[in-house]
Amino acid sequence: MDGCQYKGQGQSVTNTLVFKREELLYDIENYAFVTGDLLQVADEHLKHQVFDVSQDGNEDLATRVLNMAHAECVETLYPYTKIPCIPGEQLDNTLVAPEEYEIELTLPVQFSRTTIVLLRELIHDYFVCRVLGEWLGVTAPSAQPFWKERLEELQARMKKAMLGRRKPLRRKQSMF
Repeated sequence: MDGCQYKGQGQSVTNTLVFKREELLYDIENYAFVTGDLLQVADEHLKHQVFDVSQDGNEDLATRVLNMAHAECVETLYPYTKIPCIPGEQLDNTLVAPEEYEIELTLPVQFSRTTIVLLRELIHDYFVCRVLGEWLGVTAPSAQPFWKERLEELQARMKKAMLGRRKPLRRKQSMF
């Protein structure tokens, strides 16, 4: 169902948002190409560097930033994504390149599906902008501020979407 999976749990429902790595990289590459193409530089090699955001060895950098973006989104949505700590768990910095990034949300039953669909789109864009912001900071610093601003806007919109009205609007009957 549009990247959402549903499981009921009494007074709450669990939704899983799934973000496919290949879809994210495809969008990142497209935006990087357009950004590089629009750069006003004399050195064509610089444009080529912007284009290569997920090529060859650069894919590892994109993966690390995607992993960070995933962790940031989960943390941004904290009240709905709480996962208990695992006693004795050890976490290291080994590069992990998942095929899919999942965010499991535990939501009230009356939570709107339209909000989940909006959240899916915002998070997808967040992943893309996060990678582009980091990559352009290295390859084309003049283009970076646009992506940083967009990233902040997306994060604010995610928070706003989750804080919206959760219950049906009820209007009291008037005596008149």
